[in-house]
Amino acid sequence: METRAKRDFSSFQITRQEFVPKFPPSLNVEKKVKFKFTDFPVKEQLKEIFSTLLGDKAMPYIELSVDHNEGVTLRRQTPLKVGCVLSGGQAPGGHNVISGLYDMIKAFHPDSILYGFLQGPIGIIKGDFVEIEDDFMNEYRNMGGFDMIRSGRDKIETPEQFESSLKYCTNLDLDGLVVIGGDDSNTNACLLAEYFALQKSKCVVIGAPKTIDGDLKNEYCEVSFGFDTATKTYSEQIGNILVDTRSTKKYYHFIRLMGRSASHIALECYLQTRCDAVLVGEEISQRNRTLKDVTNELVDIICKRSEMGKDYGVILIPEGIIEFFPEMQPLIYEINEIFGENDKIEDPRQYVLTKLSEKCKALFEFLPKAISDQLLLDRDPHGNVQVAKIETEILMILLCQQELEARKQKGEYKGSFSPQSHYFGYEGR
Repeated sequence: METRAKRDFSSFQITRQEFVPKFPPSLNVEKKVKFKFTDFPVKEQLKEIFSTLLGDKAMPYIELSVDHNEGVTLRRQTPLKVGCVLSGGQAPGGHNVISGLYDMIKAFHPDSILYGFLQGPIGIIKGDFVEIEDDFMNEYRNMGGFDMIRSGRDKIETPEQFESSLKYCTNLDLDGLVVIGGDDSNTNACLLAEYFALQKSKCVVIGAPKTIDGDLKNEYCEVSFGFDTATKTYSEQIGNILVDTRSTKKYYHFIRLMGRSASHIALECYLQTRCDAVLVGEEISQRNRTLKDVTNELVDIICKRSEMGKDYGVILIPEGIIEFFPEMQPLIYEINEIFGENDKIEDPRQYVLTKLSEKCKALFEFLPKAISDQLLLDRDPHGNVQVAKIETEILMILLCQQELEARKQKGEYKGSFSPQSHYFGYEGR
């Protein structure tokens, strides 16, 4: 694999590469560490799926603490052989996960080896890998992107793929495989770990929580890596728009942010920037709020601000918000089913209209055509609507415009509404 020569980097990049992130004292191999094992509760359904890993046992949870009296050092007498793979969309910090893994196994034993599987899980299946050495690793320390070993969205699913993955991990004599990915990738990692355990492989599979969406967490995992950097990046851009808005005092900016099944990014950016409104999908679902309800709430805010002489503002919208509206869920489901039965349709709009139930048909025709057409775009590999391609910020603008015009006709609104739309997506990765 080609790497860039050091002279190709700017002085800023070289300085950035030399930065050493802080890490917990309990991971310092110079200190003695004590292990505390506790049981992590596991649902019975998971025990059935991962019967070899779990069986009748609880999942062990390990806490490390520095203890110079009763602790032990983390060094090893024999070297480790470990593989790593990047899976799914990229997130800030991916290269530092690899460098942290590299540094730690080298600290355990200087002859330890780290292999990087290329282009995601397909690299494991095909045995496509590179040995990571000092010069190669140092090129990517503290650098963004996933270009060091690249990522992919393939999954290890078929018996042949599981068998092939085990073969190449066994051929490399791996002690462990680290899957760096989001919820889907970690689910796949669990299935791979179950298969390896069933085959009595010595290679353990470890999942590193990676997702900018921030939806891979619990009381034991505070946050997935990438979320903090992504929200700070988005918040800086939102802050710039807030300053521009305050300067011009004439635009409403509707900003769509990444986050399909969770609104954590939008909410965190709202808390960091204190803009004028944010839509939170989970709250909409919990309160059973319809599109009409949310539109009226936003328009109420716009009208109130207009009375204060403020015909401008910034509103944040998560990209997956459309799936949280109760009336949209049946419509999306029916459209997915229709395309699942026949994905080669000459006139999708007319065909769908003939197949939808009366209630869903009425909603489909109510939506602005620009939005309803987006519900008919090419499906994802699982046959579902690609929510990221639906311009929900445009939808909310059009619905707000309609309601504001209606209120203006009744004399309930006298302001001006000049909307601007934005989508902040890959900029945060």
